[in-house]
Amino acid sequence: MPKPTQEISMPIFRVIDTETTSFEGGIVEIASVDIVNGEICNPISDFVRPSEPISFEAMAIHHITEEMVADAPPLDAVIDKYLGADVYVAHNAAFDREKLPMIAGPWICTLKLSRKLWPEGGHGNQYLRYAKDINPYVPEGLYPHRALYDCYVTAAILLRMNKEARWTISQMREITNSPSLLHVMPFGKHKGKTFVEIAGIDAGYFRWLLGQSDVSEDLEFTIKHAMGAMF
Repeated sequence: MPKPTQEISMPIFRVIDTETTSFEGGIVEIASVDIVNGEICNPISDFVRPSEPISFEAMAIHHITEEMVADAPPLDAVIDKYLGADVYVAHNAAFDREKLPMIAGPWICTLKLSRKLWPEGGHGNQYLRYAKDINPYVPEGLYPHRALYDCYVTAAILLRMNKEARWTISQMREITNSPSLLHVMPFGKHKGKTFVEIAGIDAGYFRWLLGQSDVSEDLEFTIKHAMGAMF
């Protein structure tokens, strides 16, 4: 007598993206796509009525206006449809995770994974899309810096990285939860130079940066790594 077939449940990776009123502000749009058994599916998106005005700087990026969200529901009215996945994914997950504290995780950050797998060059999702010749399907009418568009791109980047690196979920979570090395300085008088190069010519600048209260974990880790390599 044949043994009964045991159904194997595949984990649902839910790629999340949010657009906001400002870097510090509330959500004006949320979207997600799922990755199930290597396929991108189940797109969802919602406008969200924020509790503060949308800054002009934010509008210039995502082109979402006050009129577009005037009649939108608040976040707590739509968030339930985004819950229930096995793993959550975002490009710069620390940002979206802070905006969505009701999503407990676990989370995977494709920004940190890309820095690990492809250390040189840029690591924005649009940069990676073109630099790595990733051509995701994106429905018509969407464009960069809209939440659903960015979900499709981020999902395709994760699939490419999985194909190359074959990381387990545990390995991806470990990379996500650890500080990552930056390749070049992203701002300031040495913008665009490698950290080892800056350590050799202006170590005092690094010492000054390390004394600032708002230095990020990744930047602090990279500076200390570069200075250790030089001295």
